[in-house]
Amino acid sequence: MTAQPIEPIKVLLADDEILVRSGFKVLLDLEDDITVVAEAATGAEAVERARVTRPDVVLMDIRMPKLDGIEATSHLTRIPGLERTRVLVLTTYDTDQNVFDALQAGASGFLLKDAGPAELLHAIRVIAAGDALLAPRITRRLIGRFTAQQAAARIAEETLSVLTDREREIVALVGEGLSNTEIGTRLRLSPATARTHVGNAMRKLRARDRAQLVVIAYRTGLVTP
Repeated sequence: MTAQPIEPIKVLLADDEILVRSGFKVLLDLEDDITVVAEAATGAEAVERARVTRPDVVLMDIRMPKLDGIEATSHLTRIPGLERTRVLVLTTYDTDQNVFDALQAGASGFLLKDAGPAELLHAIRVIAAGDALLAPRITRRLIGRFTAQQAAARIAEETLSVLTDREREIVALVGEGLSNTEIGTRLRLSPATARTHVGNAMRKLRARDRAQLVVIAYRTGLVTP
């Protein structure tokens, strides 16, 4: 029986600089498991072309005309039918505000433009697989420091009441940046069981992915900076 061919990861490039988009396209076109399905020079174009092409991953610049990358991400992640589309924010600026706003808008990852080709390709594959990714220089401490300043916007305790004690424990460990394997080792669970708990917590908290669990873990006080 012939194995079914694996569908390549569909990527949409959103950046107002044509040279940047061209460079990314040349790099991605060399990969057998990645294909560029569309390009956009503005945030508004990114939203509309994502609606049409339904990419797996959108490489989203922050500073763009006609909706910046964060606003475009917020619009895109609310479009019916694009629930599986993941946004990887690419920027030159790694400020606290940008990181938190991007995650709040629904981005699944945040990578600086000075990342090397191998790091970018890895990020796309990680994001497409449904995991979250932050650039090494953008740490949990950075997110924690910003969210700690947002005490008035903390999620109420009732938010966590839907979780079991084990699921709260799991969300806290996700907030600390642990992978499923590391969580399993810490709690003496199999990686598969840890993944199941993570999935249950995401469903109950209506989190798109692990990045959203990190935000919730800090904002509810499960993890403190």
